[in-house]
Amino acid sequence: MDLSNMSLGDLRNLQEQIKKEMKTREQQEVQKAREQILAIAQSVGMSPKDLISTASRGAKATANPGSVAVRFRNPDDASQQWTGRGRQPKWVKEWVEGGKSLDKLRV
Repeated sequence: MDLSNMSLGDLRNLQEQIKKEMKTREQQEVQKAREQILAIAQSVGMSPKDLISTASRGAKATANPGSVAVRFRNPDDASQQWTGRGRQPKWVKEWVEGGKSLDKLRV
């Protein structure tokens, strides 16, 4: 197709047709992907939701995607944890100011 001989109006019309066709094809591709996911889930006896939400092997079940691993834990209260990012929690500051090593908190 030689675009150099087309008028500006024809080019704009062609541009709109291309946008519509691209949108239609994207919708078709998404639908095709959904059907493939459903087929895979059914082949292993799972719902698509279960298939997607299942944690990969070796990953901790409690870990959220994108979460940062805990690097420090309070030996006196295991619920107090810190990733080592951001400001030190109060319990970490108190530990260090008490002359104790931060390495002893390392998980």
